[in-house]
Amino acid sequence: MQVCSESQLIIEMQLVLEERGSKKRAMRGFTLAEVSEHNNSKDCWLVVGGKVYDVTKFLDDHPGGDDILISATGKDATEDFVDVGHSPSAKAKMEEYLVGEIDASTIPSKKAYAPPEQPHYNQDKTSEFIVKLLLFLVPLVILGLAVGLRLYAKSEA
Repeated sequence: MQVCSESQLIIEMQLVLEERGSKKRAMRGFTLAEVSEHNNSKDCWLVVGGKVYDVTKFLDDHPGGDDILISATGKDATEDFVDVGHSPSAKAKMEEYLVGEIDASTIPSKKAYAPPEQPHYNQDKTSEFIVKLLLFLVPLVILGLAVGLRLYAKSEA
């Protein structure tokens, strides 16, 4: 068993932290177009929480199946990931697959839902009802007059 002095332990901890920090600083930035190219079972990358993950090696082990992961490529899958409610261990495991960060300016902004334009709703519909009634009744009145005139003409003759 090796006995370390407190100062040696602090120095080792600082080295580990510096090493981790340099890895974080060295993370490459990707555009969404670059990440979208990795969209199949041989090469699958996801964007979750602003970070890019190469999950190709994890496809076979994913409890939901590889189709779930492949369908989440080419977009920001953060909402899909959060909605499922992954365990803390699953979130920790993601760090193994981290390859970089996404350039947020390349992710299209989500547009708020806007319902399609619809014609104005006429609540009382009075004028529409009258027009439809007249379109039905006027031909009937004309037909009735024609039949009446014909019968009158026959009785006079």
